[in-house]
Amino acid sequence: MFKIKAFAIRNIKELSRDPLSYIFCLGFPIVMLIIMTLVNNSIPQEAGMTIYRIDNLAGGIAVFGQTFIMLFTALNITKDRSSAFLVRMYASPMKSIDFIGGYILPMVITAIIQSLISFIISFIIAIINDFDVSLSGFLLAVATLIPSAVMFIGLGLLFGTLFNDKSAPGICSIIISLSSFLGSIFFPADSTGGVLLKICKALPFYYCTKSARSAIALEFGFDEFILPLIIVTVCGIAVTIISAVVFRTRMKADLS
Repeated sequence: MFKIKAFAIRNIKELSRDPLSYIFCLGFPIVMLIIMTLVNNSIPQEAGMTIYRIDNLAGGIAVFGQTFIMLFTALNITKDRSSAFLVRMYASPMKSIDFIGGYILPMVITAIIQSLISFIISFIIAIINDFDVSLSGFLLAVATLIPSAVMFIGLGLLFGTLFNDKSAPGICSIIISLSSFLGSIFFPADSTGGVLLKICKALPFYYCTKSARSAIALEFGFDEFILPLIIVTVCGIAVTIISAVVFRTRMKADLS
């Protein structure tokens, strides 16, 4: 545990030195909340468009912000690989679990802080717009989003292990685009139906957003909250296990 903590502290310092991490992981979700709220205020109420209403928007933007956590996880690993830092560290008494935990732990903490900031801003926006929301719903959503954060971080670990510092950002960008569109963040997937909705439901991104929105609304039905949360949790565990196995295999290959 001490080795994981020491390596995690090093990674937190590396992340804190990168100004882009503040822009994309913390600043960008706030900017998106403000912009989408302005868009929502400009839509006539007669249109019945609620996707950009703060109770729906907050959960979607929180999930969208986690995709950038994935990106910075991948960038951190590819940077360590390209600089031969990891190869040198392989000679230390640290095991693969120490490296994996050291990469995942700080990013989970970052994701929680990101969610807290996003929901604080969302709560302020709700007050300004005189919209009734539950503070306890926002707090519950922070905990609800932890499995999705683990899933995205696991993807970042996987892409950072498999690809170099030039390819990994491109792969992450594809996932960011897919999650923002097929995750029902910026459009009401449930209202579309047909093949598009089936595609959305076939991917975990849709359930990340659905569970977060249900938590904010304090809706705990099986289809609205419990099932989506189970799906995201299972996907998060599966992706983390796969990425850990790939990392360990790559580590052994580098040592041989």
